[in-house]
Amino acid sequence: MEVTVNLNSILYSLIGWFLYSLGLWKLLPKLKWERRWMAWVPGLRTVALGSAIDMGWEGVVCGAMEVLSQISRFWKPAENADERTELVLVLFTLIFLAVLIIYEIRIFLRLTQVMGVKKRWIILWLFAEWLPMMVFGFSSRFQPREDVALADDRAAGTCPADLSAATDPAGSSSSGLVVRLRERTAKDFLKKRYLLKDISLSIPNGSMVLLLGGSGSGKTTLVNALIGYEKADATVLLNGTDVYKDYDRMKYRIGFVPQQNLVRGNDTVGHTVNDAARLRLPARIKWKDRHSQVEEVMDLLGLTAGQDGLVSKKSGGQQRRISIAMELVVDPELFILDEPDSGLDGVIAREIFTRLREVADTGKIVIVITHTPDRVIDLFDKVIVLARDSGRVGRLAFYGSPQEARTFFGKDTMEGIVMSVNSKEEGGEGRADELIARYAAMTAEETEKAKKTEKAEEAEALQTEGGEGA
Repeated sequence: MEVTVNLNSILYSLIGWFLYSLGLWKLLPKLKWERRWMAWVPGLRTVALGSAIDMGWEGVVCGAMEVLSQISRFWKPAENADERTELVLVLFTLIFLAVLIIYEIRIFLRLTQVMGVKKRWIILWLFAEWLPMMVFGFSSRFQPREDVALADDRAAGTCPADLSAATDPAGSSSSGLVVRLRERTAKDFLKKRYLLKDISLSIPNGSMVLLLGGSGSGKTTLVNALIGYEKADATVLLNGTDVYKDYDRMKYRIGFVPQQNLVRGNDTVGHTVNDAARLRLPARIKWKDRHSQVEEVMDLLGLTAGQDGLVSKKSGGQQRRISIAMELVVDPELFILDEPDSGLDGVIAREIFTRLREVADTGKIVIVITHTPDRVIDLFDKVIVLARDSGRVGRLAFYGSPQEARTFFGKDTMEGIVMSVNSKEEGGEGRADELIARYAAMTAEETEKAKKTEKAEEAEALQTEGGEGA
């Protein structure tokens, strides 16, 4: 490789860099970005623009590639380089430029959204990228739009509401599911976003639990934290064993059924469940025991009679039961299902939830997400209600029996409870902060009472022992 200098290329680059940077230098204050000096530094100027419009990661990638692209302008293969080397360099350059252009387009389209202009401005940007930057920066006509929803998206999860953390009066337990989730965060360049915060509860074995919450309240995030798929800053104990610390073993004791039916349509029901058992159960289990487990699950879910039929020929309700059987066959201690009744009518849905009630009655913990809870609420023992606080962070708004939930929220239905914690923009009552804080205060009071009772009982026991000793 040898370096060659093209004066025209250098001059063009310098003029473009200066005009773009000058326009950005004027634009950054409009976007509430304080470090204006970054506008004059190749690479960093794209980082500043991306961060100012809430596209920090794209800005970093694009900034790094911008620096590399500027360097590459002054390099070309040596005259004695073979054709293969030249071809590789050309292909690499084309791929590099394609990725760079895609990221730049994404950033500019977001900028048009922030500035409240039509997307066709991208034509002007493609012609000379410095030109719209100069217009946005110097013209007083162009100001970032005061879009509440856009500003809300930028601030989402960055500043949790200052609410007391709810604690579980049941305390730690060697049985059942014990969750102490301090926070679940996500990395967003230059920002830390909270997805969940301060969730503490204990679920006894043999419980069927409804997980409620509006859109974006963190239901799926909580489920992923419980099963160890996306770990949080938390302690999750299942019958005394830490799920995170002993995940390689505990993952076989947790079953999860997603919304979609992940089954092969061209196989029989019996083969599908048997294959799942062979894949999921430990290899040391004898064939007889595995076969017995499969038969027990198939019988429990009403699949035995049609086990020789193709999965593709089964109804939606039967396919949901097959999906459930594929997870239940490993005999999990914790069983979580995401909308097992999705797309099913009331009768079929009721049948599936009745089967799940039977599963819970065998001593397992069953947690279910459903958007139509009221038609089967009588089958549940407990209700978990998640809500987004004013900082758009998922918090625990309630945990208790369905009747206790009705009393606490002052609602007759589970759907009414969800509406009470949903924001007004979503058609709800916007009472999330109030209810989260009230539940926290209530559980704190119960915890204090439980501690006093425990101390009184210990003192009484000591007195009794002392009297007997005398």
